[in-house]
Amino acid sequence: MGQAKAYPTCACVTLPNEPRTTGSSLKILAITSRVPWPLEKGDKLRAYHQLRELSKQHEITLCALNDIELHPSAIEELKKFCKEVHVFPLSKKMIAGNLLSGLLSNLPLQVAYFTSPRISVQIDRVIASTNPDRIFCQLIRTAEYGTRARIPRTLDYMDVFSKGIERRIDKVGPLRKFPFELEWKRLLKYEAEVFSRFESHTIISQQDLMLLPVEQKAHVAVIPNGVDTAFFHPMNRKKDFHLLFNGNMNYPPNIESAAYIVEKILPIVWRSNPEVRLLISGATPSERVRALASERVVVSGWVDDVRESFARSMMLVAPMQSSIGLQNKLLEAMAMEVTCITSTLSNNAIGALDGEEILVANQPDEYAEQILDLLAHPEKAAAIAMRARLLVLDRFSWEQTCELLEKVIEGKFA
Repeated sequence: MGQAKAYPTCACVTLPNEPRTTGSSLKILAITSRVPWPLEKGDKLRAYHQLRELSKQHEITLCALNDIELHPSAIEELKKFCKEVHVFPLSKKMIAGNLLSGLLSNLPLQVAYFTSPRISVQIDRVIASTNPDRIFCQLIRTAEYGTRARIPRTLDYMDVFSKGIERRIDKVGPLRKFPFELEWKRLLKYEAEVFSRFESHTIISQQDLMLLPVEQKAHVAVIPNGVDTAFFHPMNRKKDFHLLFNGNMNYPPNIESAAYIVEKILPIVWRSNPEVRLLISGATPSERVRALASERVVVSGWVDDVRESFARSMMLVAPMQSSIGLQNKLLEAMAMEVTCITSTLSNNAIGALDGEEILVANQPDEYAEQILDLLAHPEKAAAIAMRARLLVLDRFSWEQTCELLEKVIEGKFA
């Protein structure tokens, strides 16, 4: 599978030409754009649980890029199920060089940011020394590292990055519009072109699959995230908050949604019930998010146990408008029997029954009406929450979702 000239390849070294044959157990080399610990971001959560499940049958070597300070327990935690863990730091100087190279080429900045010739050589050495049977790349951000060895390769698109950027074009200021449009066009081209470099492909939802700019959609396996339902279970806590929004609070779609709740939905709710309180919970709240805090809105920042945020809240409100993929916050809340109100966009990725397992709204007055109705009818909220947990137990366990992933990596998905 050759690499298109538009997307330059890093320096080559000698790599294994033929995969090993080991029966039912494989040596899998996984490449991720972040160290999957701690689990405060969706891609880290997905990688952690998928690799942990795969390790029950297969031998895992992890190559993880890292652009932040490494968590002190990350290596120890990942070595519980990975035979080898290799972390490759991305310095600010290296990132600046990567981005400059990206600007001068057709490589999307989402990919260029993580693509370093130096790290490419290091990963090639790991491939040569471990001689894996399969290579598993998470996100197109890592695709440049995984396509030069003649070893069966799987790409997890996870989300359709091009659609996420497209949805943000009209929301950014005039000075940022052109760069966003350029990135969107580059991502569209790259997502289509990189498909041919991998033997198998996965994505997080049917909705994302339909948005993927490739013709061979039948050859992409839809593998949703799961939920650790032994960990995320109903907990009896005092309900300190009526509403919850949680997630990585430096992520633009989450910032947008938190502001939407406080500025668009809550003023309507407060006209009827001024006592309603909101908890905004999650890592690294941006300045925009911190400014939303008030007597009735608490911005907690990082919490050691996210379950406490769910358990202390009556319902989760997630008015996602420009996000892509599947919202883990919804699955986790549903697993804990916390009633959820979300957008059509977010529920499309889950497929919960509106009015039975989840509530769907798309305008501020619709969200406000749903919130006030649930507060007035707690028995209705409890019934929806109970059915939501049953849905998660039935369709969204990591064991179930990773059974298909294993077949894809083994080359058994048709």
